[in-house]
Amino acid sequence: MKTAIVHEWLVNYAGSERVVESFTNIFPDADVFSLVDFLNDEQRQIILKDKRANTSFIQKLPLAKKKHRYYLPLFPKAIEKLDLSGYDLMLSSSHAVTKGIRKSSNQLHISYVHSPMRYAWDQQEQYLSDAKLNKGMKGMFVRSIMSYLRKWDISTASRPDFLIANSNFIAGKIKRIYNRDSPVIYPPVDVEKFLCTPEKDNYYLTASRMVPYKRIDLVVEAFAEMPDKKLIVIGHGPELEKIKSKAKKNIEMLGYQPDNVLKDYLQKAKAFVFAAEEDFGIIIVEAMACGTPVIALKRGGTAETVIDGKTGILFEGQDVNAIKDAVDRFENTVEGFSPEFLREHSENFNRHKFEEKILLYVNNKCDMFFNRKNHDR
Repeated sequence: MKTAIVHEWLVNYAGSERVVESFTNIFPDADVFSLVDFLNDEQRQIILKDKRANTSFIQKLPLAKKKHRYYLPLFPKAIEKLDLSGYDLMLSSSHAVTKGIRKSSNQLHISYVHSPMRYAWDQQEQYLSDAKLNKGMKGMFVRSIMSYLRKWDISTASRPDFLIANSNFIAGKIKRIYNRDSPVIYPPVDVEKFLCTPEKDNYYLTASRMVPYKRIDLVVEAFAEMPDKKLIVIGHGPELEKIKSKAKKNIEMLGYQPDNVLKDYLQKAKAFVFAAEEDFGIIIVEAMACGTPVIALKRGGTAETVIDGKTGILFEGQDVNAIKDAVDRFENTVEGFSPEFLREHSENFNRHKFEEKILLYVNNKCDMFFNRKNHDR
């Protein structure tokens, strides 16, 4: 079968791009499509195996390399104009618009959904507030765009033949927003790149992009009230200076660090602390691959990957006291966490298992779909 892989935008190597990397591992002869492709040589080799994506008209618009998201209102039209008519199978990686690619009745489209369009649904108010677009004429204009995107999103929800969710949390959103069922196949984590390190240093670690929904501010505030406990914070972003202002002497802000440095801190941390509501949360599994327990919010994907009391501690609310109580609970039970068990648990999410499950699912759906088409003829 002639296969196309479709992704929103190819500009860096993050969680959704790891899924595309696996898609190109499974289907090395597939052609890749994306709204834009601005990968560097190293990223291109990993994700696309040195190929270039077939891109949309967004690629040629002014400042598209750094400001492609500013063209959000054009994304639906851009994704619909991609010519995929020559393909039997279309496999999309979607967190915004790729599930809306056009297809004929003779084509099979399977969409792996990282999330329904976040800024159009659950997180709209947060996105508008973060961008300071929640008031005045600008706010009214942006809300009208969001309304258009929601309507388009709903109208295209039935275009894929099958949807796959990246967690039970996202499967619930898909059911609520699109009224469609979706099996769960957890995204790939490269656990083999991390060493299980039983001997830990006496510090806690948190790491993330410094954006509001990650709630690094809560973690820093909590540890500011626990001066006897050391916290190391890795990451950069628009919230960095605000979060720095909350830090006390027991909190070390390291800013951006390359992957090898982050990995070293992750392997040696006493525990990894995370307060965000994530769709899945790859870094949580990476921490467990290091034999490092996780203290995390009991919502979203982390509630599915962390076993409370065995691979970490889950807390109920996004507030300072909940984090402090969870740290205290961890301190009282720290001897009960087995680095070897943590590592073994992380293997449930490794890349090999993801690719095995995706290939099995795609093959089953292809057999069913194309056999039915042949029978109808």
